Amino acid sequence: MTDIRERDFERELSFQASRSGGAGGQNVNKVASKVELRFHVGDSELLTDEEKALIQEKLGSRINSEGVLQVVCQAERSQLQNKEQCIERFYELLRQALTRQKKRKATKPTRASVRKRLEGKRRQSDKKASRGGFKGDY
Repeated sequence: MTDIRERDFERELSFQASRSGGAGGQNVNKVASKVELRFHVGDSELLTDEEKALIQEKLGSRINSEGVLQVVCQAERSQLQNKEQCIERFYELLRQALTRQKKRKATKPTRASVRKRLEGKRRQSDKKASRGGFKGDY
């Protein structure tokens, strides 16, 4: 699979800026620094059908009912920095969604580990057996 950054998604992304919420003094009331990145997964020409299905499956909680993937950034005070952060996060999300998990190979315990486990059980058994105990009738 090719690197996801080699494809130019920039033309398929749309951005919307708005005012950030939370504390920040007077500046927060007049500067639209919060950036929302929108990407319509179904309409993408750069993704194959298989990749679209994978993204729908793995990022389903981030995709709304219209099939739009949304990434919101408002950590920085600069709109440009928030936009760059959104793009970074978008590519990271795509990379994670399109990376296949390696199949887990079942392994057997080594002979030494089995021997060690059984030896420990035998020692514990001997310890408890040597304690004796009450040998009377009830």
